[in-house]
Amino acid sequence: MQFDSVHQHSKRAMLKAIHALLGEADIVVHYNGNKFDIPTLNKEFVKAGMLPPAPFKQIDMLQVCRRAFRFESNKLDSITQSLSIGRKIKHHGFELWIECMEGKAKAWHIMERYNRMDVTLLEKVYHRLLPWITKHPVLRSCLALSCPKCGSRQTQSRGTTRTRTALFSVHQCQSCGGWFRSNKAQQTFRYEQGINI
Repeated sequence: MQFDSVHQHSKRAMLKAIHALLGEADIVVHYNGNKFDIPTLNKEFVKAGMLPPAPFKQIDMLQVCRRAFRFESNKLDSITQSLSIGRKIKHHGFELWIECMEGKAKAWHIMERYNRMDVTLLEKVYHRLLPWITKHPVLRSCLALSCPKCGSRQTQSRGTTRTRTALFSVHQCQSCGGWFRSNKAQQTFRYEQGINI
């Protein structure tokens, strides 16, 4: 896990490090990052005269929680407590941000602990909810049947599913629990004016 801040380095150096890290990423997992973190970073990049980082896929766990579940609250702390996987570090609110802006070392220490715990909790939420994520970027090998979510080859066949033009086998991953269909059709169909012939 990495942590950086304007307390440790200049703003420009911090932005360059974040930009480089995003440029290396295939997938970025975040919580409300689609609406907050990534647009905020993009704003800072363009203000600093930087070009966009290399493209990457995004998984916003807040959107996953809103789409698939009806938790009491969609705040990360509430969800982690509902799933019994931990809780955020408590601090004294907005005053902490003010103290960080004033350069107080103790405040920055608390802020680092707070941010590191957020990353740990987000990782736990991601792994717990992985089988519920639809449209997960594909991780599987193209050479062997494997789970597109976690890449595991430990899968079980669970029947078939049919589209308008083809029949595919359906599988469940024994590692993460996710469901997927094969990327190669078992059988294809021809249609003329909506009639199978």
